[in-house]
Amino acid sequence: MDDEQTLSGGNASGTVTRIGDTVRKQWTASTPSVHAFMTHVRERGVDVPTPLGQDEQGRQRIEFVPGPLAIDAGPLSADGLRRVGAIVRAIHDASETFSPPADARWDTAIPAPDAQIICHNDLAPWNLVLGDRWVFIDWDAAAPSNRLWDLAYAAQAFTLSAVDVAPEVAAEGLRSFVDGYGASAELRNRLPAMMHRRAAAMLELLTTAHAKGREPWSSVFADGHGSHWSAVVGYVGTNQQTWFDALTAPLSASAPAESDR
Repeated sequence: MDDEQTLSGGNASGTVTRIGDTVRKQWTASTPSVHAFMTHVRERGVDVPTPLGQDEQGRQRIEFVPGPLAIDAGPLSADGLRRVGAIVRAIHDASETFSPPADARWDTAIPAPDAQIICHNDLAPWNLVLGDRWVFIDWDAAAPSNRLWDLAYAAQAFTLSAVDVAPEVAAEGLRSFVDGYGASAELRNRLPAMMHRRAAAMLELLTTAHAKGREPWSSVFADGHGSHWSAVVGYVGTNQQTWFDALTAPLSASAPAESDR
């Protein structure tokens, strides 16, 4: 067996290691449901790391996808943001036809307001590999959610996380991301407020966990994520009109056709 190499970057997955072309991480009660969902999304044509069952130590075995993470690669171009938005849309569309097992278990830190489909729940630059393939990794928080809640988190994470960027500039990236998703007029109208609500939910998780000493979120808060998310909540909330104007401006002739379920 190849030597194990510890992988860094995860906050909530425990120890994650690489052995050859596989990743190994803790097997939990929700893992069978998560792997079933990943397999379904793959079968619907979306590039997802292949789940490979358990290893001899009872850990998850998952395909290792080589390449840098988006968070380490610098800001994405408008074309890149449209590409990521399209990937998020493809995942959501694939989820529409997924029927969870009767005994499905899920584990997510921030439950969605309502459940319509199964979502990844952490579609963010720290979970997107940018190699020969652009692939979202770390599906362990997959759970019942809905398009708007999941899109709000992804759109904010990819375009509104750098609070020192001029809102008008950030809004251009947001528009590219949402155009790539092909969002309907209804989603565009509701997205600014939901991005603020979703960011506030993340801040609430970290703040409450820190107050109660609940790990790993208490340490995540103390490591600077608490202050980061506090700034994000203010930035996303203060500039609601800017986001709304960008998202609802007339589409250009080259923009994708809009529709969603």
